[in-house]
Amino acid sequence: MNINLLILPGLGDSGADHWQSYWLKKFDTSTKLVQENWDEPKLEDWLKELKKAIQKIDSPTILVAHSLAVSLVMHWTSTNNNPYIIGALLVAPADVDSPKHTPEVTRNFSPMPIRKLTFPSIVVCSENDPFIDIKRAEYLAEKWGSKFINIGQKGHVNSDSNLEYWEEGQLILQQIIDKIKG
Repeated sequence: MNINLLILPGLGDSGADHWQSYWLKKFDTSTKLVQENWDEPKLEDWLKELKKAIQKIDSPTILVAHSLAVSLVMHWTSTNNNPYIIGALLVAPADVDSPKHTPEVTRNFSPMPIRKLTFPSIVVCSENDPFIDIKRAEYLAEKWGSKFINIGQKGHVNSDSNLEYWEEGQLILQQIIDKIKG
């Protein structure tokens, strides 16, 4: 089975040094969802772009979401589905419900949907992520029916984390693929 990756960056997009950008270069079957406004995100606009992209999907695809895009995925799954979406890698979710952890510009993504996903998923979080408390990430993973992986001290798992191809993340992605292939 050939599996595609739909890369979903968060607030501000994923720059050239972000692991998502490296994965776009590495995986021939990956594409990136581009948002019109990366810096002042509006949930309805971001959701519209995600819906358009997913409507075009006609082969097995795993959503690879980072930060604010994790909330986007959860909002999409609350009211939509596509049988070709077969898994999700949810990395460093931004706690859109917490003014302490996320900027005001992301508040329109709140409340974070709390609903069990219908496909295999893994939530990956760092102990020192400034945008979510590790216990909150673990709680969300449990509510979503996702496996939870604590990757230690890696910050927000973004460009500042200097992960490049993030081999550890690729192994975690493989866990989802193995579960899908059963």
